[in-house]
Amino acid sequence: MKEKLIVALDVPNRDQALKLVDMLRDEVGAFKIGMQLYNSEGPDIVKDIQTLGGKVFVDLKFHDIPNTVAQTSKIITQRGAFMFTVHAGGGFKMMQTSAEAARERAAEFGIAKPMVIAVTVLTSISQQVFEEEMGIKKKIVDQVVEWSKLAQKAGLDGVVASPQELPYIREACGKDFAIVTPGVRPVWAAVNDQERIMTPKQAVENGASYLVVGRPITTHAKPAEAARMIVEEIAAAECK
Repeated sequence: MKEKLIVALDVPNRDQALKLVDMLRDEVGAFKIGMQLYNSEGPDIVKDIQTLGGKVFVDLKFHDIPNTVAQTSKIITQRGAFMFTVHAGGGFKMMQTSAEAARERAAEFGIAKPMVIAVTVLTSISQQVFEEEMGIKKKIVDQVVEWSKLAQKAGLDGVVASPQELPYIREACGKDFAIVTPGVRPVWAAVNDQERIMTPKQAVENGASYLVVGRPITTHAKPAEAARMIVEEIAAAECK
């Protein structure tokens, strides 16, 4: 069950990140590197985490013209990422070329192909913000499902979406399409800046493939213990 748990290393530097990896590598399935850590330490942080035995999810949400994203996808693939993200808002062609580039580079170097995952609507965005600030006059869930179907058609392995959209994506895209779910908060943890959330147990019951959890683990007095509690919730949901 621990393979379903991805820890978000939303910390400012290499030392803090590797300390967490050392504590958690036997408790979780992978570690997510976002913009803060990647831009602070550079691409070598991927290798540093891998050297300690951690799988790496590179979450930089690539969103550019298709050729630029394709070339970047090749680089991330060559670095041995377990998973990386592009933004669904970049459109079908961008997503398709990213997936193709990852497959080609993995085959060229004889390495495992990373999962290519499309980010849909960030979990920090409420329905009000979606409509009034982003100017999209539809329900978030409808947009998420639309982008998920487009990502699947483009050949991607899955999407990132909030727990609240899980059952709708599962119905639209089937059981083999991966859904990576941030916005997961155990009942004992603070909500922080997330809007559309569920507990780990609820998220797995609703169809999540992977759970991304950051602060409830990384700021806990005993991070390994916090990770184990979440894995126990996952196991309880799987056993239902």
